[in-house]
Amino acid sequence: MPHESSHGNSAAEVRDFFTPRAAGWDSRFPDDGPAYAAAVADLGLRPGDAVLDAGCGTGRALPALRAAVGPGGTVLGVDLTPAMLAAAVREGRDGSAGLALADVARLPLRDGCLDAVFAAGLISHLADPAAGLRELARVVRPGGRLALFHPVGRAALAARHGRPLTPDDLRAEPRLQPLLAGAGWRLESYTDQDTRFLALSVRETGEAGRERPAG
Repeated sequence: MPHESSHGNSAAEVRDFFTPRAAGWDSRFPDDGPAYAAAVADLGLRPGDAVLDAGCGTGRALPALRAAVGPGGTVLGVDLTPAMLAAAVREGRDGSAGLALADVARLPLRDGCLDAVFAAGLISHLADPAAGLRELARVVRPGGRLALFHPVGRAALAARHGRPLTPDDLRAEPRLQPLLAGAGWRLESYTDQDTRFLALSVRETGEAGRERPAG
């Protein structure tokens, strides 16, 4: 999902925020492409892998994900906002992935069917971040990987929004690490620079992410 606060986390609020912005989203952030490609490279995908772009927005990661897994791999993109998926189609990115309108909190995927998940700007838009991360763990095989990405770091994003950087930010490492651990993920590396945020995690072999959250 794109990198701006939606000022509300319910599905309806997220759609209300992104729908009027979808058509011009890529033109607002025209220089992010290389950052997306670099983050996908760090995810460590292999030819033939199955990967999900969770909250794919206009699909800017999808061509890089397809290149990483090759023609024999599987690339899926899901988003809550129909207008964002329509923008991805207009850009031709549906040629790189299967696109679906879906809530990351309730994915229409079977347990352990994926090798990896790429998620750009997603966590701050989840109504229940812990439940959303558990659902991502459910659909990823043990040993699979998760990339939580943002084209700019926490401080730069806070400055863009005219707010201070606070310790209760979900993406602050002391908050993010236990949040991931409780959902079945082991935080493997954490980068927070002005030009990049990337937290890479590995799916644990335990059961924390195997149950679909209630509700």
